Amino acid sequence: MAVEIRVLGEVEVRVDGHRLDPGPARQRRVLAVLVLAANHVVTVDQLIDRVWAQRPPQRARETLYSYLSRLRQALRTTAGAARIARRSGGYELSVEPSAVDLHRFRALSTGARTAAKAGDEDAAARLFEEALALWRGELCPDMDSPWFAAQRETARVERLAAVLDRADVQLRRGLHAELLTTLPALAESHPLDERLAAQLMLALYRGGRPADALRHYQVVRRRLADELGIDPGPPLQELYQRILICDPRLAPPVRSADPGPARAAEPSPASAARPRQLPAPPTLFTGRGSELARLDKLLAPRGKPDGGSVLIAAICGTGGVGKTSLALRWAHDQQELFPDGQLYADLRGFTPSGEPADPYAVMRGFLEALGADPAGLPTAPQSQAALYRSLTADRRLLVVLDNARDSEQVLPLLPGSPTCTVLITSRHQLPGLAATHGVGRLTLDTLDDPEARDLFVRRVGADRLAAEPEAAAELLRHCAGLPLAVSVLAARVTTNPVLTLTALAAELRDTATRLDALETGEASGDIRTVFAASYLALDPDSARVFRQLAQAPGADIGLPAAAGLTALPPARLRTRLRRLQAHHLVQEPVPGRFTCHDLLRAYALELAATAAPAGEADAALTRVLDHYAHTAYAADRLLLPHRDPLPPAPAADDARPEELATHDQAMAWFAREHTVLTATVDHAARAGHDTRAWRLAWALTTFLARRGRWADVTAVHTTALAAAVRLADPAARAESHRTLAWACTETARFAEAHDQLARALDLSERSGDLRSAAHTHLALGWLYERQDDKPAALRHDQRAVDLFTSLGHLPGRARALNAVAWDHTRLGDHTEAVRHCRLALAIQRELGDERGQAGTWDTLGYAYQQLGDHTNAVDCYAHSLDLNRALGHRYNEAETLVHLSQTHRATGAVEPAGQALREALAIYLDINAPEPDVAQVRTLLRELDEPTAD
Repeated sequence: MAVEIRVLGEVEVRVDGHRLDPGPARQRRVLAVLVLAANHVVTVDQLIDRVWAQRPPQRARETLYSYLSRLRQALRTTAGAARIARRSGGYELSVEPSAVDLHRFRALSTGARTAAKAGDEDAAARLFEEALALWRGELCPDMDSPWFAAQRETARVERLAAVLDRADVQLRRGLHAELLTTLPALAESHPLDERLAAQLMLALYRGGRPADALRHYQVVRRRLADELGIDPGPPLQELYQRILICDPRLAPPVRSADPGPARAAEPSPASAARPRQLPAPPTLFTGRGSELARLDKLLAPRGKPDGGSVLIAAICGTGGVGKTSLALRWAHDQQELFPDGQLYADLRGFTPSGEPADPYAVMRGFLEALGADPAGLPTAPQSQAALYRSLTADRRLLVVLDNARDSEQVLPLLPGSPTCTVLITSRHQLPGLAATHGVGRLTLDTLDDPEARDLFVRRVGADRLAAEPEAAAELLRHCAGLPLAVSVLAARVTTNPVLTLTALAAELRDTATRLDALETGEASGDIRTVFAASYLALDPDSARVFRQLAQAPGADIGLPAAAGLTALPPARLRTRLRRLQAHHLVQEPVPGRFTCHDLLRAYALELAATAAPAGEADAALTRVLDHYAHTAYAADRLLLPHRDPLPPAPAADDARPEELATHDQAMAWFAREHTVLTATVDHAARAGHDTRAWRLAWALTTFLARRGRWADVTAVHTTALAAAVRLADPAARAESHRTLAWACTETARFAEAHDQLARALDLSERSGDLRSAAHTHLALGWLYERQDDKPAALRHDQRAVDLFTSLGHLPGRARALNAVAWDHTRLGDHTEAVRHCRLALAIQRELGDERGQAGTWDTLGYAYQQLGDHTNAVDCYAHSLDLNRALGHRYNEAETLVHLSQTHRATGAVEPAGQALREALAIYLDINAPEPDVAQVRTLLRELDEPTAD
C-alpha cells in the first residue's frame, strides 16, 4: 500500500493515489505538526503551542485529544504504513521518511550533494530535479502560527539552497542556457544573494550576453551599497573582473556524450500478447535533441520499481508544435526498453471534427490488444479497468496516449504497475494529473532558427533555398519555428512546381491573409483548423480575452497592461490567463508577462475582425494605448519633474494606468516596458492614433536618453515626427526635430543634427514659441560643443539663458547657466565657470532639480580640476555620481567617471583612476555608447598600463 503525505503545498494524505480527508483546518494542523516531526515524539504542550500559539481554546487538551483520535482513525486505512502512537510524554507519527515529501526532498538533496562531491554530476542533477519537483507550493501555506512560519522559512532556505546547488551542477555540466529561463526571476526575488548573482552573471556570460552580466553586477553592487552599506564580496568582484577581460577560464565545459547506464529489460511471460500499436515513426524528424534527452530522464527505467507509481510524462504545447512527432520519435527509439509491447491511442481531445474519444472505448481496444477475449470482456467500466490493470501488471509496457483532452480522459487509461511507462501528449497542461500522479511535464516550444531551417531544407531541398535565400529566410520568419507551419509551406512548394519561394513569401506578408497561405485543404494540416480546435474549447470569457490580447502592441504584455486592455480586474484576468495557458494559447515566459506565437496572434486578430462583437477590438486597443501613455507620462514626471509638462487627454474608462510613487518605481517600470513602449509608438501611429503615438514618444525620451538608447530615440521620434506632421502641430514637430537632433549629436551625426535643429528653430520662430526657441538654442550649444566650436557653443547657450530669463523659466535658465559654465571651462575661463555653476546650483536646489544638479556638479568639478583644486573637484564629482546613479543616467555617470579619473591621475592616485575608467568602460559597452567615447577610455586605460576589455 503506497502512502504519500504532502506538506509542500496544501497538506494532503494519499493512499494508493486516492486522497484521504485529514479533517478540518485545526485537525490538519495537528497532523502537519506530527508530519514535520515524523518518527519523533511531540509533547502535548508542544502540540498545543504549535497549533494554537498564543490563542489556545479553553479546553485545548480535550480538543487536541479529539483531533488525535480522529486522525488515528483516518490513518487506519494505511494498514500501518502511517500511524499515530501514544508515547511517554506525547505522540509520534510513525511513517517511512520517503513517504513524506519534505523528508524525501531532504534525502534527495543530500544524495544529490553526495553525488556531486563524488563527481557524478548527471546523477546529482537528476536527484536535485526530483527533489525540487516535489514542491507544489509553500510548506503548509494556510497555517499561520509562529512555529509554522519558522518551519516555512527554514524550508524556503533549504529549497533555495537546493536550487543554487543544482544551478552550480548545471553550470559545471555546461547547461547555462537552461538556467537563463529560471535564474533571472530568482535573482529578482533574492536581490542581495551574491552566490545567485554570480551564477546568473556566469550563465549570461556563457550565453553570449556579457553586457547583461556586467549590468547585473552593477545592479547588485548598487543594491548592496544602498541597503547594507557594503561592497560585493571578493568572489563576485573577481568574477566581474574576469568577465570584463573575457577571461578564457570562464568558458563553459565541453560535454562529452554520455550513453547513460545500461538498461536491462526484465523478462515477460512468453504466453502474453505483445502489442505493437505505434504508428510509423515521423519522417524527416528534425532537431529536438534536448527534448528527447529530457524524456530520457523523465522516463528512465528504475533499476528496481518502488512498488508505488507508474512512470508518466506529458508533452504539452500549442497545436502544430510537434508533440505527436516527438512522442513517436522517442517511443520508436526506446522500443527495446518495452519488450512486452507498446499501446497507442489517439484520444482526439482537440480533433477539429468529432468528439473526444471515450476512454473506456479506448480501454476495450487495449484489452483486446493485450490478449483478452472480446466476447468475455466485462461490461462495467470499473471491471474493465480492473482487468486492464491486471493484464498490464508486472509487464514492461509503453502506453502512448496522444492528443488528450484533459486529466479526466487520461486517468482510466493509466496502468497500475510501476513496470509500465505512460507518455501523454496534450494541448492542455493537465494540472489535475500533475497534482495527483506527479507527472513529469515537458512543455514543447517552437523550433529554434537552425532547426526550422533544417526542417525546411529536408522537405524542399537545399537547392531551392540556395536559389532564393532571402525569400526562404522570410518564410521561416513568418513560421516563427512552428513545425506544422514549416511543413505546410514545404508541402505547397513541393506539390506546385511553378510556385516560387518569393511568391509564397509575398502571400504571407499581409497579416490579414497570412493564415490563408497556410491552408492545405485538409483539416489535419490546416493551421486555422488546428488553432480553432483549441479556441473552441474555451469558455466565452476566456475566448474574449484571447481575442483582445491580440491587440497588444508589443511582443508581450504585463498583467497590469493586460488588465487595462481587457477592462478586467487583475485577479479575474489572472484566472482567464491561466485557462489560456492551460490550453497553450498564451505563454508566461517570465512571471507576470504574457505572449503567444505570431501565428496564434494572427488567428486571434482574424477572430477579432470576424467573430467578435463590433467595437471590441478598437476599444481594447484604445484602452491599452491610454494605459501606456498615462503610465509613461506619470513615470516621466517622476524621472524629470522639472521638464515642461505635457499631460495627456483623459484616459478611456477601465484603462487602469499603473500608480507609480517613486523615482525607482518609474525607472523599474520603464526598464520592464521600454521595448513594448517603443513598439507601441509605431503601432499607435499605424492604427491612426497620432496624438497618443506622439505623446508616448515624448514620455519615453527621458528614460531612453538616460540609458543611452539613441537608436530607440531615433526610431520613436521618426514615427512621432510623422504623426506631428499629420496633426499639423508645429510645437510637436519642433520637439521631435530637437529630440532627433539630440540623438544625432550623441552618435556623432553632426550634419543631420544641424539639419534637424534648423527645422526646429524655424518652426519655433515662425510660431512665436520663445520657450521652444530657447530649448533649441540650448541644443545647438551642445551640438557645437561636441564639434569643438567653443565660441559658437557659448553664443547659443547664452542666447538660451537670455530667452529663459525673459520667460521666467527657472529650470531652463539653470540648465542654460550650466551650459554656459561648461563653455567657459572649455575656453579657459574657469573662475567664470565656477560663478555660473554656483548660480545654476542655487536655482536647482531651490527647485529640487536633481537631474540639473547632477550635470552642474560635474561641470563644477571639472572647473575646480582645471583650477588645480583637486579636493573640491573630487567632492563635486562624488555629488554628480550619486545623483546620476540614483537617476539611472548611465551615460552621464560614465562621463563623470572619466572626469573623476583624470583628477585622480593628476594627484598620482593611479589605482582609483583605473577603477573609475574600468567602470566607465563597462557602462559605455553596456549602452553601446559612440565609439569615440569607448576609444577615449581605452586610450586612457592604456596610458595607465591597465588592461582593457573588448
